[in-house]
Amino acid sequence: MSEEPPALTAAEELALARLALDEGDLAHAADHLAAALVLAPTLPDTHETLTRIAAASGGDLDLFPLGQRAHVGAVVARAHLLAAAGRPAEGLDLLVAATGHAPGVDWAGVPWVTAPELAQRLDPDRCARILMQVCAAVPDPVPRAGRTPLLPYLTLARHAVAAHPRHALLLGAASALARRLGEVTLAVTWASRGVRETPSKLGEVWLGYAYRSAGRTRDALAALERAVGHDPDDLAVYADIAGTLADHGRLDEALGWTDRALARDPAFDCAVHTAHRLRFLRDGDVAHLVDLADFTRDHPDDSHEHTDLAESCRGRPWLGQVTPATGAMVDALRRALAADGFPDAAVHLTTPEPPSAMRTVAAAVPGLHVEVTGVAEPDPREPRRDTGYRLWRYEGTTAAPALPAPSPVAAERVRHLAHPAWPHPPAAYDAAVGLATLELADLLGLLVHPPDAPPTALGRVLTGQDPSLWVRCVQVWACLGLLHHRTDEPWATSTRRRVLVELIWGVEDWITEAALFALVTAAWVDPEVRPDVAGLVAERLADVATVAQGRPVPIAVSLAHLALVAPAVDPDTTALAHRLLATPARLRRTGRLARAWRRLAALVRRHPGPRPA
Repeated sequence: MSEEPPALTAAEELALARLALDEGDLAHAADHLAAALVLAPTLPDTHETLTRIAAASGGDLDLFPLGQRAHVGAVVARAHLLAAAGRPAEGLDLLVAATGHAPGVDWAGVPWVTAPELAQRLDPDRCARILMQVCAAVPDPVPRAGRTPLLPYLTLARHAVAAHPRHALLLGAASALARRLGEVTLAVTWASRGVRETPSKLGEVWLGYAYRSAGRTRDALAALERAVGHDPDDLAVYADIAGTLADHGRLDEALGWTDRALARDPAFDCAVHTAHRLRFLRDGDVAHLVDLADFTRDHPDDSHEHTDLAESCRGRPWLGQVTPATGAMVDALRRALAADGFPDAAVHLTTPEPPSAMRTVAAAVPGLHVEVTGVAEPDPREPRRDTGYRLWRYEGTTAAPALPAPSPVAAERVRHLAHPAWPHPPAAYDAAVGLATLELADLLGLLVHPPDAPPTALGRVLTGQDPSLWVRCVQVWACLGLLHHRTDEPWATSTRRRVLVELIWGVEDWITEAALFALVTAAWVDPEVRPDVAGLVAERLADVATVAQGRPVPIAVSLAHLALVAPAVDPDTTALAHRLLATPARLRRTGRLARAWRRLAALVRRHPGPRPA
């Protein structure tokens, strides 16, 4: 179903439709009428013109053809013609299809849909199926702002229940729609009546969902357990029970239900997804989420789309978002922003901080005076190991990029893609394929020459609340882009591995974190590289811990978080990561930083990050 962007207003389209009709050009009249319906689906003039076209053509449905690329306005016009021809059930099917295409448009807000007589003419089984189609086409629940266009269907449900008060399937379907539209009490009433009339698995499921939405957890669980009694082989209900129990903190009972489902079918996708999510909630072991990612990759044809992995990763360091930077420089940056751009008198450092931090703060707060009083050992200006890529050069304690700037194409590509959040590491990997065609020099150049944030709502928040986060976003996505560089090369000897490994052992910097995240992401998507990456993570974290005994290491907390999300790391490395996170230097989101992350979280919910190209 297609919908061309409007070039004319509804009134202009209707004027052209009437002009074509007067000239006997029914095809063009129908085209303009269909366009007007998209713009004003309930306007009386629109329906009057449709009536004239129907009269002139003898109700010719072929004026509004269906097909793979049918125009949504033509679909709706055909629905109205079918209803006028005494075929309202077919018309409703098409209106529901339009609702699925654009749920926020009031396609059904017309008199023939809301008339009480319609429900009396419809077969109750057919009406129940139509209501179920509406439920399948809309979110569950429908956000409050999106409910008004769907109310005509609820009116149809009310009339249908009044006309067929003892039809169990209709009562259950009506309950499901009422629940989605926030009419929870009505949903419970209708579902209860349906179960009393004809006890069934589906009826109990509808009743359980209604009780759950009403906050009646005990009644919801009882109804769902009765559903299992009706059909012990429907394992989706087991997963629903487990999810309901988990939502109320009863994890052990919830896992008992997933175990029962998996005992019947170890590959049942709903139970697998729910079980891994709940196990992670119980003990925090990322291995459960890695196993879930593996299952998702190996079972691309699941019964429906699942969100368990994304829900488990959301808001967690590196699993679902960039971790904020720590250190004296970014602390000074946040204080300056909190003071409306007025910086501290000076920042005194006993040793240089990461070059990305020093340059980002200098650019964001040009009036800030930074005094570096010494250079602690081991020298943070030197790579931790010999590397072939020198990204920074130093004059005293001042860092400058040692690489040329990336091409404008590369800068614009990463500006479009970089985002502080992602559903989970494999999704971030997939989305970064948009950087696969960039040259290695461009990807490296982006690390030290990050472009300005885009002029979007998200970009403005990042720039105004914490510019360091935008720089980190660019570096993360550039390193994810490196994972897509020359993917035909075997991992062990590949350019992508060699470059990323050299980056993690370069000068201590935000780039270290970004490169290590890319390696961890590679381990999430490819089980064969996990032992290699786990070893690299262990080595890098051990080095950080050693250095941190003698001087501050601002990236230590972030690397510890990375170790905890890396697949297959050894217990000693996990224990070391927990010790590093327990130190006083651990970031706490307070004050302005906390407010900034709340604003970012709200934006991310509205703009949930890049999708795979």
